[in-house]
Amino acid sequence: MLIRTKKDWELPESAVTSESAYRTHNRRDFLKAIGLGAAGAALASRDLLAATGGFPAKANPDFPASALKPTAEEFVTSYNNFYEFGTGKEQPKDLANRGWKTDPWTVELTGLVNKPVKLDVNDLIKQAGGIEERVYRHRCVEAWSMVVPWDGFALAKLVALADPKPEAKYLKFTSFLDPKSSPGQSSGNLDYPYVEGLRLDEATNELAFIATGIYSKPMPNQNGAPLRLVTPWKYGFKGIKSIVKIEFVAAMPTNTWKAMQSSEYGFYANVNPKVDHPRWSQASERVIGEGSTFIPKRQPTLMFNGYEKQVAALYKGMDLARNY
Repeated sequence: MLIRTKKDWELPESAVTSESAYRTHNRRDFLKAIGLGAAGAALASRDLLAATGGFPAKANPDFPASALKPTAEEFVTSYNNFYEFGTGKEQPKDLANRGWKTDPWTVELTGLVNKPVKLDVNDLIKQAGGIEERVYRHRCVEAWSMVVPWDGFALAKLVALADPKPEAKYLKFTSFLDPKSSPGQSSGNLDYPYVEGLRLDEATNELAFIATGIYSKPMPNQNGAPLRLVTPWKYGFKGIKSIVKIEFVAAMPTNTWKAMQSSEYGFYANVNPKVDHPRWSQASERVIGEGSTFIPKRQPTLMFNGYEKQVAALYKGMDLARNY
């Protein structure tokens, strides 16, 4: 008889919102939410499905939907940071009607690899073995949090496709560059294209994930379509959106926020309640969608965002206050 031992961070099913509750919006509602009218619904549905490998995704039994209580979908799709389209939290949902297109989309795997390749996102997903669902905590460096049901595939599968050479120690992720379609890029609120990075051992950790959707639906543009990095033990700014290139390199890449303000944003960005941001405490967090506007719910922040047993070994012997 096969007995599966639960992960240490999994919660009992009694603590989770039912699947039917967080999947109440049908595909027509979703298309409306991202700004597509009825006339374009059929075409958009086909294109979005093609770009993400098909839904609903099968839940990975090691990362079940019963592990955590997902934040209401309306908050996840309307409260996020995507500086390419502005610095406000409530990102526009009609990006598809503003000239920015995520289909077709290609991703380049390059650098110190034995199998460099440039693939359409469809082909990449197929070669990665399709998509699965995982529910993860999400913690922003600005001290707010939510829980997101992501659809996608393990980053380790992408690493295996590229077959890195022994000298490859880091992954450098680069997002798109299209100032004509993204007002944030044309305004110069950051240095673009947006860049992020991981150590190779972080990238192959069981939690590292490439998301192609949320709530068993294709990724909305404002959430980082069609491919977004998810590392749930790190602050959200590590989750680079709309990836176009992943380069395997020997030296630590300089990520965008560290380049902009190194005293406030480091390379590792591990969630750590004991290491404050220079301008605010990280000991607790505001839970999006919980409590009221005037009295939002707050909860203590967990070390590595609750994934300490899965990732602490990656940083054994490191000074986490210095390597923030």
